[in-house]
Amino acid sequence: MMVYGALDIGGTKIAGALVDEEGGLLVRVERATPARRPAQELMDAVTAVLDELAAHPAWDALSCLGIACAGPLDTAAGTVSPVNIPAWRRYPLVERVRAHPRTPLGLRPVLVGDAVAMTAAEHWLGAARGVDNALCMVVSTGVGGGLVLGGRLHPGRSGNAGHIGHITVDLDGPLCACGAPGCVETLASGTAIAAHARAAGWTAPAGTTPDAAAVAAAAEAGDARAKAAYERAAQALAAAIAATTALVELDLVVIGGGVAQAGDTLFKPLRRRMTDYAVLDFTRDVPIVPARLALDAGLVGAAAAASAAVGAQAAQVVAPRP
Repeated sequence: MMVYGALDIGGTKIAGALVDEEGGLLVRVERATPARRPAQELMDAVTAVLDELAAHPAWDALSCLGIACAGPLDTAAGTVSPVNIPAWRRYPLVERVRAHPRTPLGLRPVLVGDAVAMTAAEHWLGAARGVDNALCMVVSTGVGGGLVLGGRLHPGRSGNAGHIGHITVDLDGPLCACGAPGCVETLASGTAIAAHARAAGWTAPAGTTPDAAAVAAAAEAGDARAKAAYERAAQALAAAIAATTALVELDLVVIGGGVAQAGDTLFKPLRRRMTDYAVLDFTRDVPIVPARLALDAGLVGAAAAASAAVGAQAAQVVAPRP
């Protein structure tokens, strides 16, 4: 039996798992992320997760180890600089994990961004399974994405390919945290949806959080201001998806994340708006579907990405010379 190790590191939790060849979790462990603590204390939490995984009998069959982490990151250097973990700036996470005493000799952990991990998971077991060219998106507090091209995960040189949230769709739009104007993230993230609705005069019911989920509930109830916020988000997403489709000729778009939980409140205007932007024959009628995997998609995706990377390396080694 092949066993894949996986870590999923985010702003609230550090999770780890051993995953079998079918994508099933043999064991899962979790620690809270001490996100505001010093770098070593954060790494100690990662080490504790690894210690617990290594104590499981299946660890001895480990063939690869994937790490999904919030970005920015640099997969070539093996470093991470998560926005929501201030103490880690260009932190050498891959080398630290590799140095764990139970990491098998010669095994180099494979680092991927959290959205790329979601893409790998959806391509392995979810909505993009069997699809050669797909864009998978996470629309939540921010907007991220990953690409499958030619049937393979395409993380790019530094691991950031598919970062659709930072495509400019409004040249005179609001300034994004990245420094560019009118990024998709400034218009279509959950944060942006809630802010736009509030600016239009919408208020959440007493005792509820004024977030994108509350805006979605209001839109479903017929609130025009809430519906307009989702319409604006859908337009931004449609423009970016159409541009990406024109560039790489997508077969499918998968959307997950908290905002996608709005269902038709997001997907109906998005599909309608696609007709405004996807006008070339080869960009029309690309299916846009919800993600199928939610729980532990980061862990499953980290395992899938690591397995794919190790398989590609092995193929290069055994390939005959021309």
